[in-house]
Amino acid sequence: MVAWGRVRTGWKVPAGAVLVALMAASSGPTPLWGYYRREFGLSGLDVTVVFGVYALALLGALLAVGRWSGRWGRRGILVGALVVAAGAMGLLAMADGLGWLVVGRVVQGLATGVGVSTAGAVLVARRGREGKRRAALVNALAPVLGMGGGVLLAVLLVRFGPAPEVVVYAVPGVVFAVLAVVVWGAGEVIPVGEQGERVTAAGTGRGVLVRAGGAVAAVWALGGFYPSLGPALVRVVAPGLPEVLGGMAFFALTAAAAVTVWVVRRMRPEVAAMIGAVGVLPSVALTLAALYGGGAAALFGGAVLAGVAFGAASQGVLRMVTGLAVRERAAGLAAYQVLAYGAMSVPVIAAGAASEVWGLGRTAQVYAGVAALLALGAVAGLRASGRKGGGGSDGAVNLARA
Repeated sequence: MVAWGRVRTGWKVPAGAVLVALMAASSGPTPLWGYYRREFGLSGLDVTVVFGVYALALLGALLAVGRWSGRWGRRGILVGALVVAAGAMGLLAMADGLGWLVVGRVVQGLATGVGVSTAGAVLVARRGREGKRRAALVNALAPVLGMGGGVLLAVLLVRFGPAPEVVVYAVPGVVFAVLAVVVWGAGEVIPVGEQGERVTAAGTGRGVLVRAGGAVAAVWALGGFYPSLGPALVRVVAPGLPEVLGGMAFFALTAAAAVTVWVVRRMRPEVAAMIGAVGVLPSVALTLAALYGGGAAALFGGAVLAGVAFGAASQGVLRMVTGLAVRERAAGLAAYQVLAYGAMSVPVIAAGAASEVWGLGRTAQVYAGVAALLALGAVAGLRASGRKGGGGSDGAVNLARA
């Protein structure tokens, strides 16, 4: 079995840095969608396909990677993921049409799924109450810091840098190469040949996802909408804004999420998850108001509230997962990631197809309604579990009962 308690101290910084770097690269194309539409003739559906295949490839990698760590060790897997991610950046930098964009994003998604799952499992292996809190904090904070920093850097490069369609990918490619060297020098985190985690939601982990899974799905669905269709929606509600600012709606979401993760880090996890679920409702209301005369102010306000919901829900549910028994944590985290990235990809691809038939405005209305229904389901589940009992490690175990 995996020696979960023997995580080397030298792995704390590399694992967190890998998470941030991989997620930063994932949001890099967001301000380039307008460029790709003009240069490659991409439709709204094409844009969501390019975004969606990345998330689907990531999802597939999450389902497979748990079996690999016991065979090759986590250090080898992380180095391999970083090398492949660097190669994906090269493919995207050289893309001259839809086909190569899809190929590059699929390769990037596979590398990101492997890297995120493995680095996250390293972090949740920490023992002790404070160790579990820090593991949840890093796993919740790293994605939003990475995605927010990545889209901000990409916006600046698109606005002020030379050949942004190349430089946006060259910068993270160099970072991945450096991180591969750092990770290789950190030593192995678990002995090679020991059992890796499988994606499962058995036992108490199933209860966590049943009760709060709607909140996770809702906030990650919003997290997928803003970087893919968000720039186009900005053009619809505020056509006078510079095209490059379309990516800033997603930056607003991630910045608010990062602040919220920090603010709620010591709050009871079920309370944080409830705040996240409830926060989805005013977020989608403001986003819809943007379509009916609210303009850019309403849209960006909705993005900020979506970020608050994202940060609170992800931190709360991850705290529940890290509060599970030590042998269940990595599998619980993997199940959380599968749910999150599934919610980030499948609805966005469906929305891209729908926008070609119904238009972006009506599609956004339906998308917002589905997110609101998922959030309401989570509110009902969390309220029901709260009436059945509290307590346990960080409130996670009793919340997950029944």
